[in-house]
This record gives sequence, structure tokens and C-alpha cells, in this order.
Amino acid sequence: MSSVTNPCPCGLPEPYADCCGRFHRGDQNAPTAELLMRSRYCAFAVGEPEYLLDTWHPDTRPKRLRLDPAQEWTRLEILGRTGGSLLQNEGTVEFRAHYRYQGRDDSQHENSRFVREGGRWYYVDAL
Repeated sequence: MSSVTNPCPCGLPEPYADCCGRFHRGDQNAPTAELLMRSRYCAFAVGEPEYLLDTWHPDTRPKRLRLDPAQEWTRLEILGRTGGSLLQNEGTVEFRAHYRYQGRDDSQHENSRFVREGGRWYYVDAL
């Protein structure tokens, strides 16, 4: 993937480096629950397990996370959201994440809960 011209895997039109890459590098924190959700999906797509752990709330975070390199994340659909804006501290993002595994297309549907603590958004769990 050319990070200069290809859109970010999260579905927004910006190149990865300018979109989710800035969050993965630690240049910025995602300012909304939806952008955190998109950046977490992108972390699955580009293989950034440390980012996933860093943005997982400490109360629900696993000790380690291993990504399966055979699973190719292909597309993200945002289906809905509640709260999670710049001025809120809680929110949900409902999404469908499409992937290809062992030659078969499938998807994961989830309504994720997010909280902002200390000015930073965290994934908590699925509702």
C-alpha cells in the first residue's frame, strides 16, 4: 500500500500516514470515539497490535494480543454512533468490519463502547 496516494484502510479518503498513521505513530490521539474506532480497525488491517493494546481500556485490556497475518481486513462500515464527540466522555460506535480469511469473505458486526479519560479515548468493550 502506498501511504502517499492510497486511501487509509479505515475508509476515509486521506492517505494512511495523514489519517490513522498519525495516531499509530503517537503524533496525536484520536479526538473522537469514531476516529479511535477507525484507527483501531486500521491497526488490525496494517498489523499494529501494540496500538490496539495501548488504546484498550486498562480495566478490560488483555495481557497480550496476537494478530493472525492470514486474516486480511478489507473494508469498514460505520453503521451508527452515539456520543463520542469532542465534548463528550462516552460513546458507542456500531460497525461492520469485513475481512477475508482462508479464501472466504466474512464480517464482524459490533457495537463498541468507548470512554475518554485524561483527554484520551479508549475502547472498553462490545455491547
